[in-house]
Amino acid sequence: MKKKIVALLCIVMVFGTMIAGCGSSGDKTQTENTSSEVTTQVSEETPVALADGTYTAEFDTDSKMFQDNPAFEGNGILTVKDGKMTIHIALQSRNIVNLYPGLAKDAQKEGAELLQPVVDTITYDDGSEPEEVNGFDVPVPALDKEFDLALIGTKGKWYDHKVCVSNPVKVDEKQE
Repeated sequence: MKKKIVALLCIVMVFGTMIAGCGSSGDKTQTENTSSEVTTQVSEETPVALADGTYTAEFDTDSKMFQDNPAFEGNGILTVKDGKMTIHIALQSRNIVNLYPGLAKDAQKEGAELLQPVVDTITYDDGSEPEEVNGFDVPVPALDKEFDLALIGTKGKWYDHKVCVSNPVKVDEKQE
């Protein structure tokens, strides 16, 4: 039953991505001031506010090397508590050792607070042996908007990436 629900959630999220993907600029209204012939763009975007709870959500990155684990099909677990959002992502391996919410140059500064990994055990549907990978709890400043997330791997080099969290779907606690 749980696999059917996860499959249904994935289908819903795929269609949601097609309709309203990351980086969309929202509705824009154009107004014209005829006296000075100036055109102004007015954005009517409002941040999405989610109720406290647990959601599945899409986690998109700008890199094929920095993706969540294929077992989760591009999704993470989004937790909302007191209006603050955090997404848990399980990566493909243990090669990414820290993340930083911001740019790589800032991650290297003294006092920078790095996101520490937790070890997630992934069990695949194909019957292969469970695998241990690094997972991270990443603060999400806003849904459907790209934000900076730097990473450092086992080779000790920092890389800048853009990520986006979108299409949250409430997890029914009764079926967990």
